[in-house]
Amino acid sequence: MAQGVGMAELAYLGDAVFEPLVRDMLLKEGVPFRDMSRRAKDYVSAVAQSAMYHKIFDALAEDEQAIMKRGRNLHSASRAKSARVSEYRHATGLEVLFGYLHYGEDFERLNEIFRLCVSGNA
Repeated sequence: MAQGVGMAELAYLGDAVFEPLVRDMLLKEGVPFRDMSRRAKDYVSAVAQSAMYHKIFDALAEDEQAIMKRGRNLHSASRAKSARVSEYRHATGLEVLFGYLHYGEDFERLNEIFRLCVSGNA
């Protein structure tokens, strides 16, 4: 685990890491500016991230699965209005994984997992 950094902090960082990856991907795909915000929501919403959690889970290493499970079990005072509690928790687990990999400077693995998350999405 990242020394001195808790699950909530990793989720916070992971949220901040994930969105620019989505924006960069949309730019590279040539998505028109007027459609970018709507398309980004297809990836950054709790519902979408929960689906990604389930999509990639079996492809992860044991330590990565454990990090996502710990993040999923993080209790938060807030939740997304458009998602069920279980979806919000799974989305948090995904964000923790992204925060963990970014904090550990494992950018190659972070990008591999991001590609897994978005493969086949439209």
